[in-house]
Amino acid sequence: MTRVRGFTQDDAHIFCTPDQLAAEVAGCLALVKTVLSTLGMDDYSVRLALRDPDSDKYVGSQENWDKAEAALRAAVQELGVDYIEEPGEAAFYGPKIDFVVNDVIGRPWQLGTVQVDYNLPSAERFNLTYIGADNVPHHPVMVHRAPFGSMERFVGLLIEHFEGAFPTWLAPEQVRVLPISEKFQDAAQAQVDALLEVGARVRLDSAAEKIGAKIRLAQLDKVPYMLIIGANEVESNTVSVRHRRRGDLGALCPKDFIAQFREEVSSRSL
Repeated sequence: MTRVRGFTQDDAHIFCTPDQLAAEVAGCLALVKTVLSTLGMDDYSVRLALRDPDSDKYVGSQENWDKAEAALRAAVQELGVDYIEEPGEAAFYGPKIDFVVNDVIGRPWQLGTVQVDYNLPSAERFNLTYIGADNVPHHPVMVHRAPFGSMERFVGLLIEHFEGAFPTWLAPEQVRVLPISEKFQDAAQAQVDALLEVGARVRLDSAAEKIGAKIRLAQLDKVPYMLIIGANEVESNTVSVRHRRRGDLGALCPKDFIAQFREEVSSRSL
């Protein structure tokens, strides 16, 4: 997924006035930082990519490039993170701030990016205009922002980052319900239905296997929670809860488990 023939990018373009530029860039940088911190991807560096003054691959005037580079430099300094400046790494139409994330074995990958572009909206390119407070046309500034970058690359790094053991709120399958035998299928299905009602991604393991084999399979599948249903649980109206890492958590009232589960998901606990 990190090396694909085609990729999907969460690219968006914000058109703003020069006076609005600083706030828009700051908001985009904060968004990228929020994405990475929420996922616990804290091993990253920030790169301010500038143009090479000796290269002829860049378009636009020196004045616009100076304004764009100054805006990004001020924004990254306001963000309060360490960064490096790299001349020659800018896009042909404008400078950019890249978030370079190190994966679990230390390889750097460029993910999120924020770019300031005075050139594409200009009269020489798309000739975009808005009517300013002085009642005459002006060219806007374009901010390119992609907080994830390549979605395929991002998901590939995310899988490696968590080693496939996603936190509960991200896990494709959050809960697996394990009846001890076939006669407890209806009770197990009732727990599945209750979890589905609160939006849980849950599955019933109805295979004719011993409970130990079902637990082992759920562990191998890295399912965060397993709910075991047998005679004791049916009699006491409880579920035996087992966590992927923390092991046996004991018996809980189904409503109590659901409340804890929803809190863990809503808080995006890692």
